[in-house]
Amino acid sequence: MTRHELWNYGLRNPFRFSFDRQTGDMYIGDVGDNTREEIDFLPHTSVGGENLGWRIMEGKECFGGGTACTMTGLTLPVWDYPHSDGCSVIGGFVYRGAAIPALRGTYFYLDFCAAWVEAFRLPAILSSMRRYPWFDSNEFPNSFGEDADGELYITSESGNLFKIVALTP
Repeated sequence: MTRHELWNYGLRNPFRFSFDRQTGDMYIGDVGDNTREEIDFLPHTSVGGENLGWRIMEGKECFGGGTACTMTGLTLPVWDYPHSDGCSVIGGFVYRGAAIPALRGTYFYLDFCAAWVEAFRLPAILSSMRRYPWFDSNEFPNSFGEDADGELYITSESGNLFKIVALTP
């Protein structure tokens, strides 16, 4: 029996979650343990009670390696990546601003250790995946923000605030 105030379980260390302001869908950045980082997705139609897998899974792999685990009844992440690519995911937001129309509906998140920003659009994650290297090696991005117009911002460990803008050719 679950408690009514418990929405979901099976998260290891969720670090930032957000709701898509247009669809109501939920995205969660969940910091992994030894090998993987993950992004979890719950549609606005979720009634709760999903098991997002932690301690059975780390990302889309069985915790501790191998494939000998039971995934029945688990809601696996929509995206994960190995620690060879980064080591501490920070959940972000779905872009709903007006300044960059081509990015509307794109989910942005970042990795603190590797200092990159990555973005994808559901459902075609692999074909829409984009990694943007962080431009300043003296600063590490550490969080996201969203303004009233849906424009996105990134804060850095040194206390600076950066706005996501279109790249100029």
